Amino acid sequence: MTRRSVAVLAALITSALCALSLGNALYLYIGLLLCAVLLYGLASCFWARRTAFCRQALSSVSVARGDEAHLNVQAGHRCPLPIAPPKGVFFYNGEAGECLFPPSPFRTHERQLPLNARHVGQYQAGLKALEIQDVFGLFRMRMKIRDFSGTLTVLPRPFDIEKPRVTTGDDGAAALSRTQEDYNAPEDVRAYQPGDAMKRIHWKLSSRKRELLVRRFEVPAPPDTLILLDCDSPVGGEQVNEGKESLRDALCETAVSVARMQMADGSPVRLPIYGVRANEFSSNSTASLNLLQEMLASQPFGGGEVFARVLDLELRRMRRTGATVIITTRLDAQIVEGVSHIRRMGPNARLYLVTYTPDAPEYQPYVTRLQHHLVEVCYVTPA
Repeated sequence: MTRRSVAVLAALITSALCALSLGNALYLYIGLLLCAVLLYGLASCFWARRTAFCRQALSSVSVARGDEAHLNVQAGHRCPLPIAPPKGVFFYNGEAGECLFPPSPFRTHERQLPLNARHVGQYQAGLKALEIQDVFGLFRMRMKIRDFSGTLTVLPRPFDIEKPRVTTGDDGAAALSRTQEDYNAPEDVRAYQPGDAMKRIHWKLSSRKRELLVRRFEVPAPPDTLILLDCDSPVGGEQVNEGKESLRDALCETAVSVARMQMADGSPVRLPIYGVRANEFSSNSTASLNLLQEMLASQPFGGGEVFARVLDLELRRMRRTGATVIITTRLDAQIVEGVSHIRRMGPNARLYLVTYTPDAPEYQPYVTRLQHHLVEVCYVTPA
């Protein structure tokens, strides 16, 4: 019942008392009319509630940040009595919204509800309930939708970025040449083909098999590009509207951009995630870029290992690493020391500082120390 129905019920009781005390038929007719209105409202609302139906689906389970996403909803009822337009109550990213459907019966009405895909992450979206109300606004009933939620994954959108430099001499070519010169450690042999170097012929085995056989050597894998992403809560952005969310977007999109650039020519990329949902991405093909986007979108960016400790833990990977890319929103003495240790181990190092204030004076001493250790420092300002 609504406040309006309470008022109508009070008027009905008053008219009934007046009709009984005064004996005037006019008050009796008024009371009968109000009673009919109440019965009609209750009957139409209950009938529509019993016959109402609702179906919903996301237009896509994942979209890139900034793209359009919709919740497609179909609703209707089978009550021939006129009612007010049914109201749908939907939720997205913890916020509630409303939408109206035409009240005509025996028809399926469709609505496309726009979903905001401004920030990277996973968001619950769906129609939670359908509110039915009679045409007089006296009664309101709610039909709860059990399976109301779906998950929309907003993926980070990569952008063009300068390719990180790999340590000179570690691009794989020098190692391949050295391996092929090591005649004592062949991986296998194969039949001779025109154009093969004479020095690669296995003469002893060829004389035994009575055919020319050529040594085959194991091709060394190119060095990895190690991406170290700060998965702790972003620092800064308090004075900017949705600043924390934009910092997280920039962190994810910078990591995806570096990985895409490296994997474009088949270079292997490793990205360990030390956040709440610990994981690791490893690939050398851009076909797996979508997997990395989903892994970063599902990361809550809060908790996990302290980033300075992550830099220390990853020192063990430096033997097979040609380039290290560090992406963070914080810059302090511990992080500078950790990045410097990585650079001393051999691989080239590039640090992306994601911040709204790249010219802040507190950053300058740390940037100077990093550049002194030949660490490339770049700035990323969130959109």
